[in-house]
Amino acid sequence: MAVPKKKHSKARTARRRAAWKGAVPPYSECPRCHRPKLPHRVCGHCGTYAGRQAVEVE
Repeated sequence: MAVPKKKHSKARTARRRAAWKGAVPPYSECPRCHRPKLPHRVCGHCGTYAGRQAVEVE
């Protein structure tokens, strides 16, 4: 089985991991209050989902 001869430096590891960037989640507009919200989620501002009231918001 292959075994590394020397330990990779922290800089080399960091350079390799720098390519793994998280993408910005796609936001959609709430049809009721027109604020940005994540798709397929309840709107955090007005509490609606799929055209009906899903959660009571203070």
